[in-house]
Amino acid sequence: MALIVYWYDFICFGIVLAAIAASLWFILRRERGCIDVEDTAHNSLLLSRSESESLGPARLWTSCWRRLHPGWLLLTRSISFLSMAALLAWDVLKWTFMLVMIYFAMGIMASLYGCLEHSKKPTLGTGEDAVVNNVGDYELRQRLGVYGCFMERIFQTGAGAVVLTDVVFWLVIVPFISNTHLGLNMLMICMHTANAGFLILDTLLNSLRFPWFRIGYFVLWSCLYIVFQWIIHACGLTWWPYPFLELDRPWAPMWYLCMAIAHIPCYGVYAAIVKAKNSCFPSLFPNAFR
Repeated sequence: MALIVYWYDFICFGIVLAAIAASLWFILRRERGCIDVEDTAHNSLLLSRSESESLGPARLWTSCWRRLHPGWLLLTRSISFLSMAALLAWDVLKWTFMLVMIYFAMGIMASLYGCLEHSKKPTLGTGEDAVVNNVGDYELRQRLGVYGCFMERIFQTGAGAVVLTDVVFWLVIVPFISNTHLGLNMLMICMHTANAGFLILDTLLNSLRFPWFRIGYFVLWSCLYIVFQWIIHACGLTWWPYPFLELDRPWAPMWYLCMAIAHIPCYGVYAAIVKAKNSCFPSLFPNAFR
């Protein structure tokens, strides 16, 4: 056992358990399930004109820009995935990086399907309404609904996680933590720049929603990571990826509490980006933005 438990560590355990319980309560109270892909206005603080048009499963591959071929979204997602895969090949232990890559991989599959459907109806504009109305097979729509459920939640979780990890990296690790602990190098800098850059680029093009209550998935993801670290340290690992996660320091509960609270503004930052896109772009580009 490499993980020695002190009395103040139980405060840390309590903070994480409370975060898990609060997240589950929040999700179960507001979530309506994977099959029902149409959210009502009260479920989102980010309701926009594109959401009110109810694209349904087509929002997975349809751009928020009118007359923009789904292939452009496929191209950006493919470039993002391949670039991040090249960086990840050098460091396979990046938790958040892999989550964002999973989103781009799912986005590529959705965009490929969207391009296929778009090619079948070339005369019906951008194809989003045609796709929604012509997916007549009920079972196919159900499968697309479940797929979209997971894809959107991975997108929403990854967005919050990217903001949190980048804030910690640039505002805590780089200025205050010795390079010898984490081995800071150009690769780490590129990874903590690419994940946010690629995800924001995709956000500026996609039609995915960003309801506030799904911060619960983001909190659960972080709690899962912390529990994973506890388990592997209990099995003998002594190195912590983030020094403030160490449990053998009296101020550990303060760090855990601060990180728990930090999830709210971090998710809020990305929610603000999506809201700004849906609020400003229709005025700036009334004929191009849906």
